[in-house]
Amino acid sequence: MAEHEHGSMNYEAQEKTFAGFMSFTTKSVIVILVLLVLMAIFIR
Repeated sequence: MAEHEHGSMNYEAQEKTFAGFMSFTTKSVIVILVLLVLMAIFIR
């Protein structure tokens, strides 16, 4: 079994993935809200 030293994990890839996920989620929510507003205005 390999020895693990506390605090030695490289987490740069995890941070990049999370930042990408949050960016995608934010942009998706904005697009959905814009579409809902446009539907509310033009579809009656």
